[in-house]
Amino acid sequence: MLLVGDEKVVTHGEQVAGVCMNRATVAEDSLSTAWPARPLLFLQRNGASPDEISPGGATAAGGRASLRELECAVDLAARGIVDGVCFAPLNKHAMKLGGMDAQDELHHLAGFLGFSGCLSEINITDAGVWTSRVTSHVPLRRVPDLIDGKKIKASARLLSRALREYGVPAPQIAVAALNPHGGDGGNFGREEIDIIAPAVKELREEGMRAVGPYPADTLFRRALAENIHGVVTMYHDQGQIALKLQGFERGVSVLGGLPVAVATPAHGTAYDIAGRNAAFTGATEAALQVVIQMAAQKRERARGKERHEN
Repeated sequence: MLLVGDEKVVTHGEQVAGVCMNRATVAEDSLSTAWPARPLLFLQRNGASPDEISPGGATAAGGRASLRELECAVDLAARGIVDGVCFAPLNKHAMKLGGMDAQDELHHLAGFLGFSGCLSEINITDAGVWTSRVTSHVPLRRVPDLIDGKKIKASARLLSRALREYGVPAPQIAVAALNPHGGDGGNFGREEIDIIAPAVKELREEGMRAVGPYPADTLFRRALAENIHGVVTMYHDQGQIALKLQGFERGVSVLGGLPVAVATPAHGTAYDIAGRNAAFTGATEAALQVVIQMAAQKRERARGKERHEN
């Protein structure tokens, strides 16, 4: 395992937590040739100086350091030096101050990697239901105009692919309705009739185990009862409320669509408890396990391909 960060920050964290990690510092150019036989390797990155940042506050210097370290880790994964990336909670406001022009880290990393395919933040509830969304960080009043069959199908395909990469061979995907009571036959809106249901039908015709559209207020209850693996929601809060109600301290976000495995805890930075040794690490541990599982599945697929070719 490789830890990427600033020695000053890591040392301060050890002092706050009262621990000492058994780590070996390595140079970046040595990682492409051989890994020392140590359980934890540390790659030093020069972040912000102590007088530029303050624990528990968003600063431009801290945001720039976060961006540089995240880019470094993802670049290592893109080059095949590491199998995946798990990063601690990042503060979007700090990263904006630090120069991030994209709406979030997912789109920033897509630009960094030169990737132009379908993207969606994928969230995993503590019960194991994965969610993607058709629209994300946009005003609610814009959502109906941003929904179309092409986007719904792309979100479902991305979610299905992520689940298969995790090790679910034939995931069942449920699609949420937009309107109350699923539109009530058109009384509360026609998006279900004109857009969502036709998209679900086309996904089934492609061979996907797709169902819906189901009313959002009962969808997750149904997903748990019927062993549905993934849920495509129409907008941010449809999935996020379920995630944060059901196992907030174990929720995981996967940066779906990127060509490398990247995950992070679904909760935020919690600046209010910075430096108090009060953070719960459950979501970070869960995110790390998701990356490890996805990496293991990728290696197994590569071995299977090699066996088939030989």
